[in-house]
Amino acid sequence: MVAVDPVCGMDVDERKAAGSSEYRGQTYYFCSTGCKAAFDKDPEKYSGHAGHTGHMGH
Repeated sequence: MVAVDPVCGMDVDERKAAGSSEYRGQTYYFCSTGCKAAFDKDPEKYSGHAGHTGHMGH
């Protein structure tokens, strides 16, 4: 199954992901350990739970 890395937007094969993290009951998959580290440092920023209700300017 293919997931999207929430940090860089790259498609990631879940079976070959460099890492994964669980946040608020959802599992996120990453293309690299750097993206996983960035997510783990500030998951609110990348998970879509940052309190906004839509895309500004779109």
